[in-house]
Amino acid sequence: MSSLRIDVNHRLSHFKQPAGTSRGVYTTRHSWMVTVRDLVTGRTGVGECAPLPDLSCDALHDYEARLRDVCKLVEMMGTIDTLMLRPYPSMLFGLETAFLNMEKGGNLLFDTPFSRGEEGIPINGLVWMGTAEEMTRRVEEKLMAGFRCVKLKIGSIDFEQELEIIRGIRERFDANVIELRLDANGAFAPENAMRKLEQLAKYDIHSIEQPIRQRQWREMADICRNSPIPVALDEELIGVNIPEMKRQLLDEILPAYIILKPSLHGGMCGCREWIDMAKKRGIGSWMTSALELNVGLNAIAQFAAHIYGPSITMPQGLGTGQLFTDNIPMPLIIRGEKLLMDVS
Repeated sequence: MSSLRIDVNHRLSHFKQPAGTSRGVYTTRHSWMVTVRDLVTGRTGVGECAPLPDLSCDALHDYEARLRDVCKLVEMMGTIDTLMLRPYPSMLFGLETAFLNMEKGGNLLFDTPFSRGEEGIPINGLVWMGTAEEMTRRVEEKLMAGFRCVKLKIGSIDFEQELEIIRGIRERFDANVIELRLDANGAFAPENAMRKLEQLAKYDIHSIEQPIRQRQWREMADICRNSPIPVALDEELIGVNIPEMKRQLLDEILPAYIILKPSLHGGMCGCREWIDMAKKRGIGSWMTSALELNVGLNAIAQFAAHIYGPSITMPQGLGTGQLFTDNIPMPLIIRGEKLLMDVS
């Protein structure tokens, strides 16, 4: 008989400003905190389960009921069956976090220079979609804050306006000063994607995420072969949870990068699989959050430091903790372009 008990609590959080993507605008965030207790030792651990509506493969209409059923099974088994939970990556990630937290105690999940507060993780400054004026102002704010890598969400306003914004950045700052990443969230149509990529390539773009919608492998493979900008896959990886399918996707599309979000891409164990397979094929990767609160963000940051560290040089997408008016307090701070753990 297992000595575990798992409690589930829903939390509604609010964005400081609307978070716009090509799929719509987020103003609130639904999360479920899972608290795992060992009734024998008294140890506890907390994890965050946070699917994204219209994006996560496990963003179910009865998510809380399904999560409670999963937690009951984990209680009875006394452990996480990662094979059983492959179709539910956000639940798997929350439970992985809670079990690590229960094992290690405090905010520690992985013992790394980052988690000990000895070094920071470089992060990109994220600029949400908005009007041309709003996006230009947000870019300037990120540059003033010290970011040397800026990621622009594109695809919701007129493409010519987006080109103007990017042209304006490059007129002031060359690629040696500012690294520009773009995220199209699948906004381009396959028939005009190459034309847009060729126009964007004039401005020394580091990479572009998901130029066309997922599940168009043949078209995406053609874009990856011919694009003047390195292509990174993100949404394409969602729901691809079986190892053989992962291998087939990478072999057919062969992107320059994959971008991993544990809540979307199989939890920590699923992300390890993706990273190992990508490395064997010469495909780069980095990690980002999926708009989790600080519980999830802390876990992703510590996991990234464990996987890619020590001394990470490639900026990660971990600057989302400041997006909410009512986030959960955690010892995470942003200083310049680095995310740090404040252990003082």
